[in-house]
Amino acid sequence: MLTAIQIQAVVGTLFFILYCITILGLVLVIITENRNPLKTIPWVVVLILLPGLGLVFYFFFGQDNRKQRIISRRTYKRIMRRPLSSKQPHDHCAVPGPYKPLSTLLGNSNQCPLLYGSEITTYTNGHDKFEALIEELEKAEHHIHLQYYIFLDDEIGNQVKEVLLTKVQEGVEVRVLYDDVGSWNVRPAFYKEMEDAGIEVYAFLKVAFPIFTSKVNYRNHRKIVVIDGKVGFMGGMNIADRYTKGTSWGTWRDTHFKITGKGVHGLQSAFLIDWYVVSKKLLNNEIYYPSVPAYTDNIMQILTSGPTGQWRTLLQAVIFMIANAKKYIYIQTPYFLPTEGLNQALQTAALGGVDVRLMLPKCSDTKTANMASHSFIDDMVRAGAKVFFYEPGFLHAKLVVCDDELACIGSANMDFRSFEHNFEINAFVYQKDFALQMKKIFQYDSHSCEKLIPSRWLKRPLKQRISESFMRLFSPLL
Repeated sequence: MLTAIQIQAVVGTLFFILYCITILGLVLVIITENRNPLKTIPWVVVLILLPGLGLVFYFFFGQDNRKQRIISRRTYKRIMRRPLSSKQPHDHCAVPGPYKPLSTLLGNSNQCPLLYGSEITTYTNGHDKFEALIEELEKAEHHIHLQYYIFLDDEIGNQVKEVLLTKVQEGVEVRVLYDDVGSWNVRPAFYKEMEDAGIEVYAFLKVAFPIFTSKVNYRNHRKIVVIDGKVGFMGGMNIADRYTKGTSWGTWRDTHFKITGKGVHGLQSAFLIDWYVVSKKLLNNEIYYPSVPAYTDNIMQILTSGPTGQWRTLLQAVIFMIANAKKYIYIQTPYFLPTEGLNQALQTAALGGVDVRLMLPKCSDTKTANMASHSFIDDMVRAGAKVFFYEPGFLHAKLVVCDDELACIGSANMDFRSFEHNFEINAFVYQKDFALQMKKIFQYDSHSCEKLIPSRWLKRPLKQRISESFMRLFSPLL
């Protein structure tokens, strides 16, 4: 008869064997998913070196949702039918010749229609953006659709809330969608007050414990406002005081856009798809897509991206921009953790004589991501790319502009998280005037930057380079 110690030993051995089988099985699953090796290797290393902790992290953060659908194809087509079917004669437009393959790519993989004639107003600071936002919210007559990754109950958040409460009392339909993890520290009473007043409020991928759930890894990073289907806002700014007051260590430099005209229909479709996901309410009436005049000659496509679906269309589109640039490609991003394809595209463009310029914050709100970003710079400067570090504070703007013809604006950063994990929204604008405007903003910001000197950068301390290279291993997880 086995003693208690022997039974304990047998149980322990069986548990160890089962545990090892589980870990090896997960490693096999990760490998057979055929992910990007840069993403596969860190997970394999974590599971082998930290089996217990690694198993927990993989369960919560590492599962691949590419084959999942958050909305049926039928419902998606019904929502997209409005901007596609409400074409006016001038909507049958054509993008400049070199970018026809790009517009076709966006149309085939994301059903992005060409939207003609929108007027775009640019805001490079929070004061101007929120002043314009509140002014337009106060003009609403039929509906307000508001979606933010972060909607805080601070000073600016309460200002926006009070306007929404006033408008719903006037009979305006008000719908609010926020990310449950991005806004996890907001008091429930803040949203409850809006609900009690008649505002429809939902959290995207609501979780009980934000730190312990697989839904943490797939966040809705979009910033969308649609007012009466005629005026919209998108860009990099959330609703929080940091955008007007800055941080303790400097200003918060960001860019946001007001769109007036047909481009708003693209924002509307994006919002209504997310709204259906969380509320199961299908809104597809013509009143949400009113007829609007053409204000300019610009053409845009509104692209949504996320962790579900077969294609990484946003990543593909940005790589296309870089690969086809003839004169220059300018990029502003708060986080630079590129995929291998994006990394190679930038280096190839620089080696080919294209003026590649990358602007990053000198100081970041995430130290680990900043360290990992620095490890990607070495080969960039060796290839001939120019790197600028923004000094007055935190650069949170997201911009890609090339050749005075095309600009990409929106919510996505240049990192694995935006390209593979987050739900993002970006606009591709085909117009010389707008591209030149974005180029001037980049050039203006460069005056507030420290230009990297390659000879000095490549000689930085060995300890620093080792730390940066180590953090790079985890860049797909940051």
